[in-house]
Amino acid sequence: MFTGIITAKGRIRSISGTDVVRFEVEAPYDADTIDMGASIAHAGACLTVVEKENTADGCWYAVEVSPETLRLTTLGDLGEGRSVNLERALAMGEELGGHLVTGHVDGVGEVVDRRNEGDWIVFTIRPPAELNKYIAKKGSVTVDGVSLTVNDVTRETFDLMIIPHTAEVTTLGQLQKAARVNLEVDLMARYAARLNEFSEDQA
Repeated sequence: MFTGIITAKGRIRSISGTDVVRFEVEAPYDADTIDMGASIAHAGACLTVVEKENTADGCWYAVEVSPETLRLTTLGDLGEGRSVNLERALAMGEELGGHLVTGHVDGVGEVVDRRNEGDWIVFTIRPPAELNKYIAKKGSVTVDGVSLTVNDVTRETFDLMIIPHTAEVTTLGQLQKAARVNLEVDLMARYAARLNEFSEDQA
């Protein structure tokens, strides 16, 4: 499990392979604190560490990405040298600063507008139609791994306001109109919708 609070911006060092794609990621972590097989969220997608090594500036580690994950997320859009939001898995007893995030991307949305309001950035995002029912005003949503509060909703889009700190320490500040983003809807909203569907089926 994760919280949607990004702990670092990593850099894609190399990409190789065809069937199962191997990403090598540079990060400001101590490799000795990362267990083999550990889960790290990359732009909101949970991946497993298969190799690691300390460097002068932190470490690099490798993860393997399946064709299904590449198809259902934006990870296939990443190239060597690109930045990526990273979050290490939540440990028992740690502060839950965002909201409960599984690291399982529900769909890919599109940034349909970006505008500035003072020092803040306002994004309008169009999610896949099947996710609309899970996104509510003042509810939580994860965008490229970042836990955010929904500012407003329409039938087809939702708005987010990004503070300068979030824009600086994550990749969200780099997003432009037409960018694709990984979305994970709120876990509680998903279960509430399923319970409602079940209740309607039993009526």
